[in-house]
Amino acid sequence: MRPRTGAAVAAATVIGAGTAAVAAGRYASGVALGPRPGRPLPGEPRLTVHATGPGRVVLTRGLASLRPGVYGLQGPGVHAVVGPVLPDVPHAPDTVVRRLERVHRGTLDTGARVSLTPQLHAGTPASALGIAHEDVEVPGELGPLPAWYVPADRSTWVVTVHGLGTTREHPLNVLGFLHAAQLPVLDVSYRGDPGAPRPADGVGHLGGSEWHDVDAAVRYALRHGARRVILHGWSTGAAMALHTVARSGLRDRIAGLVLDSPVLDWDATVRALATAHRVPTALLPLTVRAAQGRTGPHGDALREAADPAALPVPTLVIHGPDDTLAPWGPSRRLAESRPGLVTLHTVRQAPHAAMWNADPDRYEEALRRFLVPLI
Repeated sequence: MRPRTGAAVAAATVIGAGTAAVAAGRYASGVALGPRPGRPLPGEPRLTVHATGPGRVVLTRGLASLRPGVYGLQGPGVHAVVGPVLPDVPHAPDTVVRRLERVHRGTLDTGARVSLTPQLHAGTPASALGIAHEDVEVPGELGPLPAWYVPADRSTWVVTVHGLGTTREHPLNVLGFLHAAQLPVLDVSYRGDPGAPRPADGVGHLGGSEWHDVDAAVRYALRHGARRVILHGWSTGAAMALHTVARSGLRDRIAGLVLDSPVLDWDATVRALATAHRVPTALLPLTVRAAQGRTGPHGDALREAADPAALPVPTLVIHGPDDTLAPWGPSRRLAESRPGLVTLHTVRQAPHAAMWNADPDRYEEALRRFLVPLI
């Protein structure tokens, strides 16, 4: 082979490999940015139903099935609710018995493959909780956004914003508590959700563009009787809340933030999502760069919105060290930097966006203490 020919082949090989790597990085970024609402989060293990009985279900033994608390259990055509582990019930060493609270949809057949989800309820506020609500549409930047409005007596409204892998059914976990506190609630969907407009590029931006829909929900609340608004967001919904209070023209009407499992480090969460999807480690830097190229500088915008020095309102952060998708470290640093403004409620043994599930009573007590001075 002539030297020039060999060099050309080598260069073509390098270029081809580089092009393939870039394409793979772009594909991986799409996977990382595209968790589908109502589907298990990446990295959440599949469990097998080994048996069911009165008030109990037997599942594959593992760290997930041993988690404390109460969770949704979902699989193809089925949604149920499981409570605590029942250690005294006889079972095989490779299984776990949990209390079966109820089955909302389908049947838990032996051999079914299911996953735990923080989304406890299936249905509307009325059908799931017996709480009267109105189906409303929030005028959004891309089109109308379906929402549930639950009326109550106070003039401070709570706008709830779900996060990765869930739908507006997820905030129903705390709706009973908020309703008992006489707080009106606007549970809003946003771009990419079922029934809401699709984003033009077909992927999520981890709150970087979706916050405009939260801003629209704040505007809707103020036009319909709210004097002030509290934003309660989970996961990327928490990131949207931070963007809104930092950038909205209505930020002076936002009284406080509740950030559950907040995505505060955009790059770290993209990496974590890609890793959970089994993207090779060597491709992770390309994945982050490809995600930045597809969505714009949302990581920089989030860093600005989550800057402790710029935070303008009382904030409750509910998070824990076992969250593998949104690192706990930034939440701790946020609280440590603004001790008079930010309260951190730490929850252990809880996966991403499942802080309420791990210990509902302590969660709601922390929420009560935070809300009382604001309402």
